[in-house]
Amino acid sequence: MIDQRHNAPRRYFVDAQGHRVLIGLSLEETAEFEALDVAATEAPQIVTETGMGKRAAAVDDVRWLELYSKHERAWRVWIARSQAERTQDLGFVNYV
Repeated sequence: MIDQRHNAPRRYFVDAQGHRVLIGLSLEETAEFEALDVAATEAPQIVTETGMGKRAAAVDDVRWLELYSKHERAWRVWIARSQAERTQDLGFVNYV
C-alpha cells in the first residue's frame, strides 16, 4: 500500500522573508490562526472547569472560522491553478 500522507499537497508556503505561511493568510494571520487552533483544544476544559470564558471562546471560534474560511478559499484556488498547470505541462492539446 502506498502512503499518501507524504504526497499530499502542503497548505503552507514560504514567503519572500522565509516564513512559513498558510496559503491565503498573512504571516500575522497564520500565527493568529495557529494560536486559536491550539487554544480551541484547551478551551473546552477551561470553560467547563471555571464556567467562565464562554463568550471569549465564542469570539475566538468566530475568528478561527473567518481565518479558516479565508485560507480554504485560497487553498481551493491554488489547487485549481495547480491542476490546470499540470494539465498544460502534460502537453495535451484541446482539438475542437
